[in-house]
Amino acid sequence: MKKKLLYYCICLICAVGFTQQVNAQVKQKNAKAQRDSILTLDSVVIKDNRSKHLPDVSGTNVFAGKKTYLITLDAGKSNLSNSTIRTIFSTVPGVNIWEMSGNGFQVNIGSRGTDTHRSNEVNARQNGYNTNSDLFGYPEDHYAPQFDGVDQIQIVRGSAALQFGSQFGGMINYKMKEGDSTKVLGIQSEQSAGSNHYFNSFNSAGGRSGKWSYYGYFASRSGDGYRKSSAFNGQWFYGNVKYQFNDKISLALQFSRVNLKEQDAGGLTDAQFNADSRQATRNRNFFDPEINIPALLLNYKLGEQTKLEVTSHMISGQRNSVQFLANPGVADTINKKTNNYNQRQVDRDYYLGFTTEARLLTRYKLGDQTSTFTSGIRYFTEKTTRDQKATGTTGSDYDLTTLSPYGIQLDLHTNNYAAFAENIFQITPKFSVTPGARFEVVNTSLTGLIDNAKDYVSYANKRNFPLFGTGLQYELTSSTQLYGNFSQAYKPFTYANIIPGNDLAVVDPNLKDTRGYSADLGYRGSAGNIFNFDFDLYYVYYGDKVGNLTRTDGNNQSYIYTTNIGNGVAKGAEVYTSLSLWHIFDQQSNNDIRVFNSFSYDHARYTSGTLSTGTSNISLKGNWLEGTPQFINRAGLTYLNHSITTTFQMSYVGKNFTDANNTIFNSTGLSGIVPAYHVFDWSFNYSFLQRYHIFTNINNVLNAKYFTRRITILPGPGILPADGITFNVGFGIKI
Repeated sequence: MKKKLLYYCICLICAVGFTQQVNAQVKQKNAKAQRDSILTLDSVVIKDNRSKHLPDVSGTNVFAGKKTYLITLDAGKSNLSNSTIRTIFSTVPGVNIWEMSGNGFQVNIGSRGTDTHRSNEVNARQNGYNTNSDLFGYPEDHYAPQFDGVDQIQIVRGSAALQFGSQFGGMINYKMKEGDSTKVLGIQSEQSAGSNHYFNSFNSAGGRSGKWSYYGYFASRSGDGYRKSSAFNGQWFYGNVKYQFNDKISLALQFSRVNLKEQDAGGLTDAQFNADSRQATRNRNFFDPEINIPALLLNYKLGEQTKLEVTSHMISGQRNSVQFLANPGVADTINKKTNNYNQRQVDRDYYLGFTTEARLLTRYKLGDQTSTFTSGIRYFTEKTTRDQKATGTTGSDYDLTTLSPYGIQLDLHTNNYAAFAENIFQITPKFSVTPGARFEVVNTSLTGLIDNAKDYVSYANKRNFPLFGTGLQYELTSSTQLYGNFSQAYKPFTYANIIPGNDLAVVDPNLKDTRGYSADLGYRGSAGNIFNFDFDLYYVYYGDKVGNLTRTDGNNQSYIYTTNIGNGVAKGAEVYTSLSLWHIFDQQSNNDIRVFNSFSYDHARYTSGTLSTGTSNISLKGNWLEGTPQFINRAGLTYLNHSITTTFQMSYVGKNFTDANNTIFNSTGLSGIVPAYHVFDWSFNYSFLQRYHIFTNINNVLNAKYFTRRITILPGPGILPADGITFNVGFGIKI
């Protein structure tokens, strides 16, 4: 740790001196270049934490009438150095979070009845392009940026399906920072350390010289983890180089990379969790994903009212794991017959995908009002190679050596074509209607072997999805608006759904995609700089929801059956409020005390479906949708002035069920209730001498003992406990 800190301090001192020297040397050159070449720069985004929704038009996207959120990040309001998701997304009502581990490597979120597992029902994007590993076949998002390098987080609920894709979970876009356009070289460095040998280093550089601009960062994170046998380390890289040809055309080349390795402590039974939630049932389990995303972005201003955006990007990566997979009650100990540990299972996935999207937006006069039309096309192709269930070594280190052929060897392929169009018809200066349509073509295939070539699998499916929707928006006052939206959506069943997980798993040969729709009706706005609010009622219909049931055959043998369980509905309310106590008395003051609350009520239930047990059929109507708390509430108190920002936050998440059966208790820990919990967090940031700041964060201040999920396979199976009390302290500089 001391060597790391010394190394980064030396690098920081050298960087400061080098930056000052470079900026001084190029000052004259830049002045001449600016006189010779006057360019129209990108619009400047002024951060205002009171603005909680996206504008009607942004880039080539339209958001009028949609349920949207805009998050601006602040070290004194969220734990950025540890990527604590519940603090980063605290102002977005209804976000359900799976706290898989405290290392912050991945974002596991869902809402309105969707699965939280690696955000696999969210259309995840960075700077507008997808980051999901395999959008249709295996849509888990193994990539997440370092949040010190993120400028904004943009969120669109279910109405995102028309412009961005099919997911019921909506769209989330990480808008990355750009270099300071007033400097040739600007540097930011953030170093933090904390409990359990935690260390995080973030270092970025950016600037502008003539027509060239750039920004990039390198970051690393390591620690021992809160539980035993849960050490981790990871590295992030992001780079963006942009060339502005003239005031109309720019071309940017971006590259993102993340490689992570973590030790998985295994799942627990309820008895084990109650006895010691920090214990490990596995000491030899490892997980190791690697994702690379190169991207090319072209922006072309065709006229005063028309712009074109073309994005091409690739995803190349893999996820590897070596695990001893058994129920948590089965100890991973030395086999007395062999004097060795039991052999582990080796799984490997390889991803290679390519996407091109072109979007065109134009504004035009319709009567006395200016309306906006946007349209786009997308081509997506992906190949995933899945090699799983090979016999690994008996060792204890991270070793992907295989001692037998893979039990599953599959080649998975998807081709997708899509086209969409949406139009904001500005009927009056205050009222707009935004109809839209999308057409998706999805062609999937799967070939390969399962269980050491005993069974041959061949799968091909071609289907089309027409989607329609409409949004309404009315400016009730200059600072408040009514909005409403209806949009169709679908969720294709994935390759994982049609691959039996083990010998006791059966897949319905007539499996169908989930189809449905999402609707919102809300009122949002502000009262000066004192009060902000967003109140929304929503209704989401899931037709033929895919899931797992525990069934019994004629011989009274239990097995897991993957099928379309039935129809489900999630309906409820999402409310965000923020009150500036200081500004009630002095609206011009730079000091403030702010209170915020984000609350959601989600009545997510099956409206149809049956469970067959032997000769009996049990109705699932009225059962809770899996993993969906009825209540989620996050509230916080923030104090800020010109140098200090500090936030104390409370999170409450209600109980939920693991399976569609709504199992109350299972001795293995794989299914049952996930109890409700409270957790408190504190963040503090102090800025001084213009360039410097120190910060500290305490997660789970009261050391609550809780968990957010039970799981049946990786990285469990069983209960995966959340972290108890942890802290970090850090120092940052920006020059």
